[in-house]
Amino acid sequence: MIPTLDTPQFRLIPPNLDCYELYKAFYTDANASEMYGGPIGIEQVWTRLKADIGSWYLLGYGVWIIQQKSDDNLIGTCGFWKGKDWPKELTWWVMPEGRGKGVATEASKAAIFHAYNKFKWSSVETYMNDDNIAARSLVEKLGGNKVNRKEFPDGLSRDIYQFPKSA
Repeated sequence: MIPTLDTPQFRLIPPNLDCYELYKAFYTDANASEMYGGPIGIEQVWTRLKADIGSWYLLGYGVWIIQQKSDDNLIGTCGFWKGKDWPKELTWWVMPEGRGKGVATEASKAAIFHAYNKFKWSSVETYMNDDNIAARSLVEKLGGNKVNRKEFPDGLSRDIYQFPKSA
């Protein structure tokens, strides 16, 4: 069973087919999805949603959908991703109207806490492209420390950050 996480402002809920419109709005918007490989077509949007749902069943972890408690609106994702031959990472995306309001910070803290305390992971890490300044700022705000730099399957090198257990 996929857990639901609660924070003061948000519920992190399992992804499901009802999240398609959120994924479509994000991934077909060039500005919103620029750092996530977008924009992409609706067939690829469908594939991303199915992959996020399937990750929980294949790997035992994945991303949650960020739902505002105040109005039940779905505003993004946060959780863990692992591509084939890629390292596991904390990841998130938030719709433009939710950015700059602490959404990713609050959701990431809950996901990190869950990974260390419920999944019992010994390490929670993330990485991003060098030009993703917003992601790097969030990682540093959460106390992430650069622990490595490595080349990834796509040929790009990225810094790897590890989060403290108290993030």
